[in-house]
Amino acid sequence: MPRFAANLTLLFNEVPFLERFELAAKAGFKAVEFLFPYAYRAEDLRQRLDANGLTLALHNLPAGDWDAGDRGIACDPARVEEFRAGVALGIAYAKVLGVGQLNCLAGKAPAGVGDAVLRKTFVDNLVYAAHAFQDAGLRLLIEPINSYDIPGFYLNYTAQAIAILDEVNADNAFVQYDIYHAQRMEGELAATMARYVHRIGHMQLADNPGRHEPGSGEINYPFLFAHLDRIGYTGWIGCEYRPATSTEAGLGWVRHFLSTVR
Repeated sequence: MPRFAANLTLLFNEVPFLERFELAAKAGFKAVEFLFPYAYRAEDLRQRLDANGLTLALHNLPAGDWDAGDRGIACDPARVEEFRAGVALGIAYAKVLGVGQLNCLAGKAPAGVGDAVLRKTFVDNLVYAAHAFQDAGLRLLIEPINSYDIPGFYLNYTAQAIAILDEVNADNAFVQYDIYHAQRMEGELAATMARYVHRIGHMQLADNPGRHEPGSGEINYPFLFAHLDRIGYTGWIGCEYRPATSTEAGLGWVRHFLSTVR
């Protein structure tokens, strides 16, 4: 049975962020995820999790200046020290929040830097993070993202992510497989899930087009959920979509699953 985590960056965004934890719990979610915790005290976020009986499934490492257009810095050779400081900060938050895995966004390729340098920088940064995460008891994730939504993003394909992880060679490093991004870049969702299920540490979903809730577009989510059960995926699936109208109006697809999770 799929286990769903509410992405609080996008869901329940009708209310201030710290109020979304309670709404997620009332909707039946047992877990949440979000992009970044760093604008808040870790202790305050932990209090919201505990007060609402929620598990934190995932958050990201610091990813540069998001408001200025950064979407990660892990492939940028000019920002290695900043990346390493972000690893330490991410671990510090993870220890308080009780989360078991953090996602590392590769970022957009900086202009004028060759692919060999980008790849070496990304791999070296992942090796550093994986070792630090190992000591902290954490898993490291990397996420392919489609080049339509984020032009210039360095990591776009599942096979590309797997090849990079093979080079990193860390047993605590996995793919974060976002179904929406994968549909836009490569399709072959069921076959790719089956091939790499043991390399996937976390999943996220949204339908296409529009990045709205399942059932609003072309992806056959009932089939995929049954498929994930058949191939033995047991991790969380983050609901990282933009509600077509309101969050509450768009939860019909998931209410059955939430009512059956104990």
